[in-house]
Amino acid sequence: MKLRMSQAVAVTTVVVCAMVFSPIMQAQGTDAGPTDPQIVGIVVTANNIDIEYAKIALSKSKNKEVLEFAHQMIRDHSTLQKSVFALGKKLNVTPADSTTEASLKSQAEKTNAKLKALKGKEFDKAYIDNEIAFHKQVIDATNSVLIPNAKNAELKGALQNAVPLFQGHLEHAQNVASSLG
Repeated sequence: MKLRMSQAVAVTTVVVCAMVFSPIMQAQGTDAGPTDPQIVGIVVTANNIDIEYAKIALSKSKNKEVLEFAHQMIRDHSTLQKSVFALGKKLNVTPADSTTEASLKSQAEKTNAKLKALKGKEFDKAYIDNEIAFHKQVIDATNSVLIPNAKNAELKGALQNAVPLFQGHLEHAQNVASSLG
């Protein structure tokens, strides 16, 4: 039963991530992609969400690898967040609201509730599966929508430089997932 529950949570997580990022992905084929202020708002929100997921993991997990991963997420996404705010200030760009940002927040609340309801190995698997799905979607959205729509060269460069960090997080999460079985 635990395996089935974890599998169900994993499938739900992938579907939720797809739903969350679908407004970004749909913008790809239109002329009305996100503006630079909206891109900054989306990045800020995504960072905050991943930090919150990691805080939940720190409070619930006993697994050394999961805890190390959660610490890395807090450290890396906090550093990235500071960089985003510094760049926004330098460019005089204030994060702006968007339907994508609102969707991210709404889905994160649901995911947070699901994660908080789980315990032990079931939580560890669900958290890591969520991180894998989340980072895949972030990488895809960054490459296919955020970077192409960024008008400011420095913002575009910062997004391009962040992709390897996200890919490293994805690989780390996949390694942790394989160790969880």
